[in-house]
Amino acid sequence: MGPLTPEQRRRRWMALAIVALAYILSFFQRFAPAGIAQDLAAAFQTSAASLGVLAATYFYIYTLMQIPTGILADTLGPRRILALGGIIGGLGSLLFGFAPTLDLALVGRTLVGLGVSVTFIAMLKLVAVWFEENRFATIVGICMLVGNLGSVLAGAPLSAMAQATGWRGVFIGVGVISLALGVLCWLIVRDAPTATGEAVRPRFDRTVVLSSLLAVIRNRATWPAALVNTGMSGSFFTFAGLWATPYLMQVHGMERSTAANHLSLWFGGFAVGCLFIGGLSDRLGRRKPVMIAVSHLYVAIWLLLLSCVTMPLSLSYLLFALLGLSTAGFSLTWACAKEVNPPLLSGMSTSVANMGGFLCAAIMQPVVGWLMDLGWHGEMVGGARVYDVGTWQNGVLAVTLCAALGAAASWRIRETRCRNIWQAA
Repeated sequence: MGPLTPEQRRRRWMALAIVALAYILSFFQRFAPAGIAQDLAAAFQTSAASLGVLAATYFYIYTLMQIPTGILADTLGPRRILALGGIIGGLGSLLFGFAPTLDLALVGRTLVGLGVSVTFIAMLKLVAVWFEENRFATIVGICMLVGNLGSVLAGAPLSAMAQATGWRGVFIGVGVISLALGVLCWLIVRDAPTATGEAVRPRFDRTVVLSSLLAVIRNRATWPAALVNTGMSGSFFTFAGLWATPYLMQVHGMERSTAANHLSLWFGGFAVGCLFIGGLSDRLGRRKPVMIAVSHLYVAIWLLLLSCVTMPLSLSYLLFALLGLSTAGFSLTWACAKEVNPPLLSGMSTSVANMGGFLCAAIMQPVVGWLMDLGWHGEMVGGARVYDVGTWQNGVLAVTLCAALGAAASWRIRETRCRNIWQAA
C-alpha cells in the first residue's frame, strides 16, 4: 500500500470509528441474553434448553453468514454490507424488544444475528485495505477494545437498566441506534483509499468466488487458526453469552448485581487483552508462542470454574479479570489465517477462521441447557429454573472441553512472523 494523503488518513479513522460503534452494538447483542437471562426466562416462561435456543439463534445465523460475508467483503466491499447490516439488525432489535411471544423473539434475534454478522469481517477488511500490514493485529486489537464496550454494557449496566426500566426498552433503543449507524456507514465508509473509493477486488463471478473460497479452505495452514478460534471463542460465547450470570448466582450464591459485575470484568479483561495481546504479538514479531501461552492459561481457569470451588470475592473478581485477558488470545487467529492466505482474500480467510467459534456457540448453548435440564429437580425461583452444583458441573464440563480443543490446536499454528507468507503455487 502506497502512502496515504492527509485526507485519506482522516477518512480512514472516521470510517473506522463509525464501524467500531457498530461493532459495539454487535458485541452488546451477542452477550445481552446473559445479563437478562432470568428476565427472559420469566417473560417467556421457558426452560433452560429453550432459553439456550433463543440465545443461540444469533449464533446460528451469524455462523451461516461468515463465509458469505467474507465473499461479499471481497467482492461488493464493506460499505454496502455494513449499511444493509445496520438496517436489518436495527429492525431485528426493535422486533425483539416488542415481541409478545417466544416465537417472535426468536425471529427478532435471527434478524439481529443476520444484521450484525457482517460487521466484524467488514471491519477486518477495512483494516487490511486501509492500514499497513505490520499494524494489522494492533489496529484490530484497538477495535476489539472499543467493541468490547458493548460486552461490558451487556453485563452490569444492562442488568441495572433492565431492573430499572425493563429489558424491552433497552433493545428498542439499541434498534434505533443501529438504524442510524447503518445510514452513517453508507455516507462515510469507503471501500479503499482510491480516488473513487472502490477497492480492487475479485470479480463477482461465481467461478472466481468459489475457486477463491476453496483455495482458502484447502490451505491446511488455515485450519489450526480456525480450530483455536472454535475452541476459545466458542466456549467464551457459549458461557458468557448466556450461562455465566445464572452459574454465579446459583453455584456461588451471588447477588445478581455481583454476578453481573463478574461478567463485566470478564468482558473488560477481554477488551484490554485484545489490545495488549495483539500489540505484544506485533512487537515480538511472533504469533505461535503467544497463542500457546494464553490458550493454556485459559483452559487452566476453566478447570477452576469446573471445580465450583468457593473462593473469596476479591479472588473471584481477579480470576474473572484474568479469564478475560486470556480469552483475548483468540483475537490473534484472524491475523494467523490472513497471513497464510492471499492478501486479496483477507475477507474470506478471516471469515473462515471466525465462523468456528460461532458455530460452536450455536451448538453448545442449547446443549448446555439440555444437560442442565436433565439434572433439574423441579425447583423454581421467580419463574426461572434453579439447578444444583452437580448439574452445573455437567454443563461447565462441556464448555471446558471446547476450551481444551483450542489449546490443543494452538500447537499447530504456522508461525508467520507477523507478515504474509503465502506463496503462489
